[in-house]
Amino acid sequence: MKAAAFAVPGDLATPTGGYAYDRRIIAELDALGWQIELSNLGDGFPRPAADTRAGALARLAALPAARPIVIDGLAFGVLPEAAQALRLSHTMVALVHHPLALETGLSAPEAASLQASERAALACARHVVATSAATARVLASDYGVPTGRLSVVEPGTDRFDARPRKGDGVVALLAVGAIVPRKGYDLLVAALARLKELPWRLVIAGDGGRSPDTLARLQADIARLGLADRIALRGAVSASELASCYASADLFVLPSRFEGYGMAFAEAIAHGLPVVATNAGAIPQTVPPDAGVLVPPDDAPALTAALRRLIENPDERDRLAAGARAAKFPSWREQGALFAQVLSKIA
Repeated sequence: MKAAAFAVPGDLATPTGGYAYDRRIIAELDALGWQIELSNLGDGFPRPAADTRAGALARLAALPAARPIVIDGLAFGVLPEAAQALRLSHTMVALVHHPLALETGLSAPEAASLQASERAALACARHVVATSAATARVLASDYGVPTGRLSVVEPGTDRFDARPRKGDGVVALLAVGAIVPRKGYDLLVAALARLKELPWRLVIAGDGGRSPDTLARLQADIARLGLADRIALRGAVSASELASCYASADLFVLPSRFEGYGMAFAEAIAHGLPVVATNAGAIPQTVPPDAGVLVPPDDAPALTAALRRLIENPDERDRLAAGARAAKFPSWREQGALFAQVLSKIA
């Protein structure tokens, strides 16, 4: 029997790209006949309490040793002691969406501590799966993961019929992602404040509970800059609501400071949307050059210029939208099969 376990921190239904990846890969493995056991490692990662750490070790140790255990990197990277304790008895597979030390807003000591912790944990894994080639290169160069123990399984992307946009003269902008410092919403609002004379509106669809301080600052910035009537914070939305957001948008924009892959960018392109983003992390490999405009991270003038160009120029938006419609991404079925191949080789 083909069997594996998935160990995730907290609720698998959490509305982030990493959890969405886990959910979809588990569903595809199930469809391929794999028996998947799900283990919740507890809440609070990547800064778990001491009792959560102890509980996570107990749950991992209780999983059958004979089958691969895929451990989400949000937890695995801060469980080096558990990884060391189980390295000889269990077949641990680390699933790294993006290295923890590359989260925006960390102090230098915090980043160094997280990098050391994740490096130690990864040394104990039988195999490591990265969700992009860019992340795999970082793991090999900065975390000492041998390329022979490293595989890349990118997210899949659903297929959508791109709908023609019926503009009302106002360019509908869309940003999707949790409201955390790494996503660069502060930069986006600052850039749009310089474009008040142009006809645009922005919808932000993303969980505001991950970083309440970031949400509060974003709300304050929107109010201070006089943009409350032009920027809507929708919070976490359902799949159907998100599809409606994509369908009604003219332009996707998200100036992330780092992305291990960037599923929202692929989804936007799959909906036929042109993209404005940064060239940080794996974004250049996700956004084709004929489907979007990339600027350096934290470069407010460049972001403002790119937004001005596309808001003012519908022909340029149409050109990039055509590039988006022509882009091809692997399906979740294909990526689930690829993940299954990795597990079969390890098992």
